[in-house]
Amino acid sequence: MTAPARVIATMGGVGFSPKAPGTVASAVAILPAWLLHWAGGFPLFAAATLIAVGAGYWATALYIADRPPDADPSEVVVDELAGQWIALWPLSWGMMYADSAPHVFPYPGWIAGFVLFRLFDILKPGPVGWADRRHGAFGIMADDVIAGILAALIATLMAGFAHGWFG
Repeated sequence: MTAPARVIATMGGVGFSPKAPGTVASAVAILPAWLLHWAGGFPLFAAATLIAVGAGYWATALYIADRPPDADPSEVVVDELAGQWIALWPLSWGMMYADSAPHVFPYPGWIAGFVLFRLFDILKPGPVGWADRRHGAFGIMADDVIAGILAALIATLMAGFAHGWFG
């Protein structure tokens, strides 16, 4: 394993948090998400997310290369960053078209994206559980990507109801 792979896979050591490294990583991922949105709106944030997914897969594959095939080390948390960022895509998209400056914390969309992503990642319903049972870097990354997609879909519905899109 290379040093860059270790840094990426563990989010610079965030994954070594003694308690709830996945939740800590998801929370830590929110500030750079906001900064990316602020710096370049949804296009920059989406591009950074796709880069994070690719780099995360690469780093995770190297990090677990010498481990058993079903290894999913708790310190590998780049998957949480990728999933959390995907969960925040609807918020970034909507803020890009809002009439105001980027919102700061605590904003309901940031909170909903975080909570929904963590729920899907922890409970692992349906396709999230399927992906979690896959081996290797694919399984490690895919369950969080799918959890992020599901969280984004539910967040979009919640925003729709909150903003009166459905009635």
